[in-house]
Amino acid sequence: MELTGTIEKIFDTQTYGSNGFKKREFVIGTQEQYPQQIKFEMVQDKCTILDTYRTGDKVTVAFDIRGREYNEKYFVNLQAWKIQKEGNTAFPIADAPPIESITANDEAEQADDDLPF
Repeated sequence: MELTGTIEKIFDTQTYGSNGFKKREFVIGTQEQYPQQIKFEMVQDKCTILDTYRTGDKVTVAFDIRGREYNEKYFVNLQAWKIQKEGNTAFPIADAPPIESITANDEAEQADDDLPF
């Protein structure tokens, strides 16, 4: 599932138990007639993804709904696994090859390629 909105709050990473389980929560405000404030969480190594985001950023969050029972009480969490700034490509900028290297490689391949197709 996905939700688009504005980051309203990013909480610090919390560590639980002796195994070092990490969780970081953040809140997205929706842009609709009756705006909602939706809390998401990221766990383990995904917690650091939020380091590059700030309050006020417009983002799209991809998430899974997680539910569980504990002592006859039921809990639901929205576990985010991807967050993307509005207008960005599907991959983080850090993973994209530099534009100069793409152009240089394409020109070199075209010069070496003497095939008509």
